[in-house]
Amino acid sequence: MAGRRVVVFPSSAELGPVLAQLVTSRAEKAIASHGRFTLGLSGGSLVSMLGKELPALPDLDCSKWVVGFCDERLVPFDDPESTYGLYKGQLFSKVNIPDSGILTIDSSLPVNECAEDYTRKLKEAFPDDKFPVFDLLLLGMGPDGHTCSLFPDHPLLEETKKIVAPISDSPKPPPQRVTMTFPVVNSARCVAFVSTGGSKAPVLKEVLEGREGPAYPAARVVPTNGELFWLVDDPAASSLTIQVERLGSGAKL
Repeated sequence: MAGRRVVVFPSSAELGPVLAQLVTSRAEKAIASHGRFTLGLSGGSLVSMLGKELPALPDLDCSKWVVGFCDERLVPFDDPESTYGLYKGQLFSKVNIPDSGILTIDSSLPVNECAEDYTRKLKEAFPDDKFPVFDLLLLGMGPDGHTCSLFPDHPLLEETKKIVAPISDSPKPPPQRVTMTFPVVNSARCVAFVSTGGSKAPVLKEVLEGREGPAYPAARVVPTNGELFWLVDDPAASSLTIQVERLGSGAKL
């Protein structure tokens, strides 16, 4: 691992442009290196942030992007809970990612078959990797310390063989989801968490500075050979005592 960077911004308004710059710089690097850029997306506040910042960039070319989802809710794409549906409306409709480059779940399948189908799609997109190696994964964290659909004290935290796992008892609705597993997340070349708002402050402190008892799922994201960024705003960072970097909206990562 190249080391963890915890970067604090005054607010999410300054964080957004730097996140967009991180995405495009890693895309340029990946396309120069191996001809395409593979990006894993998560839901939550990331959708509106990316939907605002990426289309605003001049000369953005996403024609060589391949996009997957770190987790997805097993609902129809027109359901407001569908992560793909949200991105379709707020991002994909505004940029030139080819339809064939957007790897979606088949929401008509039962949850176990849906996970197997999504595993097959990822294997086809990453034929040379035992576990898919994404150029960049963008993750969020819930106030309970979960990331993807990997929840505290859940058996899926110990999954070591599957690429995509089904979950039918998510403590956060909707209950049926599919999620990337830790072996996939920790294989990525770069992982960036985005965490904003004062409600995240107590758990962010325990994730980044340790806690008694088992580590939160988000704390178990430690890329084996990749970079790890935590991009947070001042309210989320308000309880931290570790050394952090402080940047404004024009910074480059």
